[in-house]
Amino acid sequence: MSKENIDQNYQLELGENVTFGNYSNIALISHSSSEFVLDFARMAPGLMKPSVCDRIILAPEHAKRLLLALQDNIAKYEHVYGQIQLAKNQSSKPIAPFDINKGEA
Repeated sequence: MSKENIDQNYQLELGENVTFGNYSNIALISHSSSEFVLDFARMAPGLMKPSVCDRIILAPEHAKRLLLALQDNIAKYEHVYGQIQLAKNQSSKPIAPFDINKGEA
């Protein structure tokens, strides 16, 4: 197990089962009055529907902190690597062409 410093206030222990993370190319967000639910899923070519690989449940205050942290990190990323371009009219469509049933090289 490895430990990383976070803002020099906390030590985060990263277990072997989460070290490599999970890939997600779909995120679904829902909420109630008391919590936000983030479902991370992945869709692969040829599959009929996405498979949820992780579910994160947050208090509203933590969801807001996550939003602010993501905004800050995206700004830092874009400062170094350039602006992230989003395709027009693609907000609800998957990025990869999952509607094909054959492999391509």
